[in-house]
Amino acid sequence: MAIKSIQFNQHTFDISYEIVNPNAKVDLIVLHGWGSNKTLMKQTFSPYMDTFRHIYIDLPGFGNSTCNTALTTADVAKIVALLIIHVNASKDIVLGHSFGGKVALLLEPKVLVLVASAGIYTPKSLKVQAKIAAFKVLKPFGFSKLRSLFVADDAKELSEYMYQTFKNVINEDFSNKFSRFDEKALLFWGKDDTATPLESAKKIQQLISNSQLEVYEGDHYFFMKNAQDISTKIQTTFLKISGH
Repeated sequence: MAIKSIQFNQHTFDISYEIVNPNAKVDLIVLHGWGSNKTLMKQTFSPYMDTFRHIYIDLPGFGNSTCNTALTTADVAKIVALLIIHVNASKDIVLGHSFGGKVALLLEPKVLVLVASAGIYTPKSLKVQAKIAAFKVLKPFGFSKLRSLFVADDAKELSEYMYQTFKNVINEDFSNKFSRFDEKALLFWGKDDTATPLESAKKIQQLISNSQLEVYEGDHYFFMKNAQDISTKIQTTFLKISGH
């Protein structure tokens, strides 16, 4: 594991990363989802794709990476891009799970691998809308300390900076950005995903003209049991488009 201090917008971010197969010529950058870290992704994918140089990154505020200001997804992508320059990597293949999928998209790789990616806005349920309304009413009366009763599970126990980041990124609609992506995209999804529903995958497939969707049994973390098959499909696709 290594840590690089990245300067961005007058702030310093200590970004933790790990490289597997350091002598390989093709770069595979792997980005985790919200609330996760590079260790989960490394445990899942490092046994496979040994012809690629794997670069596992803790996004700002997660794992061993720091974050001392509120960010947007675009900010996170710029910080990751600076790290990519530091490790002298190419954006050959970028794999992103959930929130990491939005970051991966903004990096504009040759092959984009979206694993249960976020980015398609889905309206909140009436229950969630009621919670938000109640919190806004109670906040002026000093009830903000009860935030954990109102916020989504993904936002509980966050620092104030990361909570603001969460609010910045949770409702982003990347439909236009998906539609503008003109390289190859591989979409991998769990049939029973409730965090980023399969319907979102179908919309992304329609938006990205050069894309294909593979659906597996399982939920938002289906990829942990299907990493070998996913890896084989990534390798096959990259070989095709690179002419090898």
